[in-house]
Amino acid sequence: MPETAPQLRTGAEQTQVYVPLLKGKRVGMVLNQTSVIGAQTTVDSLRALGLNIVKIFGPEHGFRGNTSAGLSVKDEIDQKTGIKVVSLYGKHHRPTDADMSDLDIVIFDIQDVGVRFYTYINTLQYVMEACAANDKELIVLDRPNPNGYYVDGPVLEPQHVSGIGLKPIPIVHGLTVGEYAGMLNGEGWLDNKLKCKLKVIKVEGYTHDTPYDLPVKPSPNLNSRQAILLYPSTCLFEGTYLNHGRGTQYPFTVIGSPFLKGKYSFSFTPRSIKGMAETPIFQDQVCYGLDLRTYDVEEFRRTRKINLSWLMELYKASPNKQDFFNTKLSKQMGVIERLVGVSDFRHQIMEGKTEAEIRASWEPGLSRYKTMRKKYLLYP
Repeated sequence: MPETAPQLRTGAEQTQVYVPLLKGKRVGMVLNQTSVIGAQTTVDSLRALGLNIVKIFGPEHGFRGNTSAGLSVKDEIDQKTGIKVVSLYGKHHRPTDADMSDLDIVIFDIQDVGVRFYTYINTLQYVMEACAANDKELIVLDRPNPNGYYVDGPVLEPQHVSGIGLKPIPIVHGLTVGEYAGMLNGEGWLDNKLKCKLKVIKVEGYTHDTPYDLPVKPSPNLNSRQAILLYPSTCLFEGTYLNHGRGTQYPFTVIGSPFLKGKYSFSFTPRSIKGMAETPIFQDQVCYGLDLRTYDVEEFRRTRKINLSWLMELYKASPNKQDFFNTKLSKQMGVIERLVGVSDFRHQIMEGKTEAEIRASWEPGLSRYKTMRKKYLLYP
């Protein structure tokens, strides 16, 4: 595999471009543990340059990135910096007018992984809406998208809008955070069709085909390159009565259940892991199924498609097919329609439709999105 281009520089690293815009201003920052310049956090780097960082906004998993998926995060004072941290994954998801009142400008610097149900782009939208409503400028320090080399999946239907999908985009959207911010503005997708004053500090030396290994894990369960590249495909198992590696040290790379004993020789046992998965589905039970830890993820570059075959295979192998999508069986299950984004996917799997038939149902929406996306591309 080609190495990450040595000349690649994230938006955050280009302090000479944006620091002059922040001098003498009260700065708010939307950050988490991925917000780094080299070995130092972006907030520490900018404070060292004399900037006045007044407030930090933290997304899902918290500012320091150590809270499990879906768990509420509280406001706090950051112990290291003494700066107030306002949670955008607790009592409210959108900064309030009061939150914005003592700020002149806001910086968004979070590493995304390019998938609709990964919630950081929702945080981006809410922050843009708060900035637009309060007439504040937003600067996005852009970062590469590790899954940015393809676009695939059905476009979200309005009836399945949820906390893991807000806008009509496919599962793999093929945009950096900066490009998606442009789409939110350009398509009139912000509340009341407001426009946010937006400046994107582009990544130097990046194209959508540039491989990028994240220097910091973007969330507790995306803890390896393998997991990040499998995630668009294997996170769909969150909507099934199967364990997809939560409660192991290799989430999103193994899939199984106790009911598949005798059908698969590979097995694993989910445990409670603080900060990753406190109560995983099938906790302390031996699960049998697929081991994708050595799957050649370069296959995604070759096909430019998410993999549906694993879900189709495990449905066929499941002895209790009526339980496969039954969310009443576990609080750890998500709703498959919210993950996939469309109503007919569940029935297509249950009816044994072919992958070609399923993919055909994603049109013409997917092609329309691909055309629309071109307007917002900042990188080749």
